[in-house]
Amino acid sequence: MTAASELRVVIVKPSKYGVDGSVERFRWGFMPNATVQYLASLTPQRIGDTVCSVHAIDEYVQTDLDYLRAFEASPGSRTLVALVGVQSHQFHRALDLAALAISRGSLAVIGGPHPMTCDTTEAQGRGPAFALSEAELVWLRILEDAARGELAPVYGGDQRWQARLESPVVSPPPRKELRRYVVPLLGVYPARGCPYSCNFCSVIKIAGHAIRSQPIETTLATLRAARAGGVRMVMFTSDNFNKYPDAVGLLEAMIAENIRIPFFVQCDAMVERQPEFVELLGRAGCFQIFVGAESFSIAALRGVHKFHNTPARYAEIVRLCRENRISSHFSNIIGFPSDTEDSIREHVETLRKLSPDVASFYILTPIPGTEQYDDFLAQGWITETELDRFDGTTTTWMHPNLDGGRLSDLLFRSYRDFYDWRHIAHRVARVGRGQKDFRTAETLFAMAGAAVQARMSARLRIHPMAGGVRHVRRDGASDYRPLRRRIFGFDRAALPRSLRLSAADEQLNRAARLTH
Repeated sequence: MTAASELRVVIVKPSKYGVDGSVERFRWGFMPNATVQYLASLTPQRIGDTVCSVHAIDEYVQTDLDYLRAFEASPGSRTLVALVGVQSHQFHRALDLAALAISRGSLAVIGGPHPMTCDTTEAQGRGPAFALSEAELVWLRILEDAARGELAPVYGGDQRWQARLESPVVSPPPRKELRRYVVPLLGVYPARGCPYSCNFCSVIKIAGHAIRSQPIETTLATLRAARAGGVRMVMFTSDNFNKYPDAVGLLEAMIAENIRIPFFVQCDAMVERQPEFVELLGRAGCFQIFVGAESFSIAALRGVHKFHNTPARYAEIVRLCRENRISSHFSNIIGFPSDTEDSIREHVETLRKLSPDVASFYILTPIPGTEQYDDFLAQGWITETELDRFDGTTTTWMHPNLDGGRLSDLLFRSYRDFYDWRHIAHRVARVGRGQKDFRTAETLFAMAGAAVQARMSARLRIHPMAGGVRHVRRDGASDYRPLRRRIFGFDRAALPRSLRLSAADEQLNRAARLTH
């Protein structure tokens, strides 16, 4: 089959179906999806004699359905619809969008955490392709096949990760698209991988234990492009930024070049042992550090293999952040097997006394593809059969002490109790009284915005981190279910088994463990 003269590459971050069945859409999003922009930047202008045109879509902020016209095949060209960054709770929506694209004469491929870590055999060979590895390993081949008009059923099954990152300079979304978000923000991946073995975490299954980084100059070029393109904040989306080997070099280069773009990072709880590093983060422009605190219970943390967290030292993280005019953001999980209603209330009260600037809460969820999911599935503990609910906001398993409805009540109560108006005013006033620099406005906005959003969302029983502000309903699962049945032959996908790592991936993990 000959290649087309043009390949229209439609890169889509799919939304999810909410509890009411509607597609989750928001008037304004929190941040543009990093994977969409990354894949757009990874796409070459030509594949041989075929010209590639890229259309990037974040479905969470599409408040009308006009974008679905991009799924139509065009005369004299071919269209590839790439559903990217697909997590388990977005899998059904991705299947429906793939089915829609195929019904309109286009090609479709589904990639991201769910197909990378979970068995998708029941949906394979029915139209869309599935990418089981990092995009850099398969994207060019997918584009070449799409230009010829035919995709393989599966790409990347023999190797999930590349040993060294081959990353592009990422271009920010156009200014018109940035206006769809509360803040013009860009996600940047300087590194991937995590050295730890928390059994509930999907990161080690998606990115592996080896910390692989892109050249510092690539990250700097992305930051320059972001600043020139109207981006006001950057999120370094790499987990454990304090374990990224080139972090110090990158921060020093940002300072030397006077990049002056406020950013936030994710660090592990052992960052409290790195005061010089936190000081360097502040000088480079970091306005917030996100830490997976999860619990104050040593037994709960050990039960999920999060051995590197020391709750008695959490206060040192808060102190270091304040000392360097960085806001602290603690992530918390409620619903560990040992949790009771009293212990969750005690957790929130302890957190209030510790007083990090921002806090987020999630219900313990056995995410498909993780070790915890495999354990819970084997023991018959998982009670939820709808993949759309595996999003950290719904009880999906048989908790020994709390039923699902009560855990949901406690989730929203945790937000209300932590974000007491008096505590909010105190934290904002402290930042307002402090020394000002180019980060101050972003720090105040992030703290006050998180607090207001948390209280409003909790009152409406919507998770504050759902993806945006002002929920908009346009369509729902029932509009696509007949097409899903016709293309895939089922109403909903079965709970999947986890995919095993290849020999090459196991070797990369073993080498990383020896290093750390």
